[in-house]
Amino acid sequence: MLAKLLNNKDTMLVIVFSLVVLAAPLLLAPLGAGYPDLMQRFAIFGIFAIGFNILFGLTGYLSFGHAAFLGVGSYSAVWMFKLLSVNIVPAILLSVLISGLFALVIGYVSLKRSGIYFSILTLAFAQMSFNLAYSVLTPITNGETGLQLALDDPRVLDGASTEGVLPSPQLFGLEMNDTAQVPFLGMELQFNVGFYICALILIAAFFISLRIFRSSFGMMLRAVKSNQTRLNYTGINTKPYTLAAFVISGMYAGLAGGLMASMDPLAGAERMQWTASGEVVLMTIMGGAGSLLGPVLGAAIIKYFENIFSRINDNVIEAWFTFLPDWLGDILVTLISPFVGKGWHLSLGLIFMLVVIFLPGGLVEGAQRVSRWTVRSVKRLQHSEPGSSKSLEPGETH
Repeated sequence: MLAKLLNNKDTMLVIVFSLVVLAAPLLLAPLGAGYPDLMQRFAIFGIFAIGFNILFGLTGYLSFGHAAFLGVGSYSAVWMFKLLSVNIVPAILLSVLISGLFALVIGYVSLKRSGIYFSILTLAFAQMSFNLAYSVLTPITNGETGLQLALDDPRVLDGASTEGVLPSPQLFGLEMNDTAQVPFLGMELQFNVGFYICALILIAAFFISLRIFRSSFGMMLRAVKSNQTRLNYTGINTKPYTLAAFVISGMYAGLAGGLMASMDPLAGAERMQWTASGEVVLMTIMGGAGSLLGPVLGAAIIKYFENIFSRINDNVIEAWFTFLPDWLGDILVTLISPFVGKGWHLSLGLIFMLVVIFLPGGLVEGAQRVSRWTVRSVKRLQHSEPGSSKSLEPGETH
């Protein structure tokens, strides 16, 4: 039974993915990214990108308004913290439910059009949602200040705070900011409760995405992407399939928004801006739209650049080249400094351009090319070794 499971490529993919995600504190510490807040962002935006990929990667429908569902999920979670309990389970469930209903309404209208018209409609809905949250619905969203916890919140299941301190989101007593620090090979590994909750949900989200990709439903979505007009001519109504994909994608975004609020109980309108929608598009395309691992990889790279490259300044760069002569070090600092720190977007933009031009399938395609090249090289070496079948003289046998 175990051998059968290990021979299944999808099973192996899920196992390897799970091990890598769970070992993130160890793998990311040498890269300077092993602290809880960034690891949580890796997992949360990985979920966001996986959901977006179900819509864009499978159906080809490009939404420029998916941040609206991220924001709705965040607001729903914070309201649950304020009214019911700071336990994250009800908050996440409400986030997914409300985002799914919101996506159903927006998708029903937007999917009446396709192509660029669909994209513009989703962008319009997202901008309307942003403006509603920012100014019109201030009793619900608290406007530009953002929605956050207060001491006088009812919290029916938890009761009033008697210590005069705002409670922290928790899962049955485990607070999201609880962190165990473990020394390891000169590094300080940080094992955070919030990250591991996000990591387990990321693994579950990845597994569900895998099942969708492999299902007949996923095959129908690929057919829509390939030639929706031909499907319509055969009498197949594609609207229910595309709407279902849109709703599922919106629920993933709402789940990510709920987790963001669970890690930091604050919801603001800025999460619904078009720039946030554009970011998830970049994540998916950079990693590889339509692939399983691509969106997660793209999300990790962009968040790494945003949080690590943006902190590199001239002093850090100078420390890299202290072993060089001063004049050469100054030249290198001058050349590199525009691409880090405040200029990290420039580096990210160049990488994105190179990926789009040379790797249309994203970084996953690049990894596949390297893998195929490695396999071919190994086979050539094996065949060229003395004693191999190709090196035998005519009439000789092993």
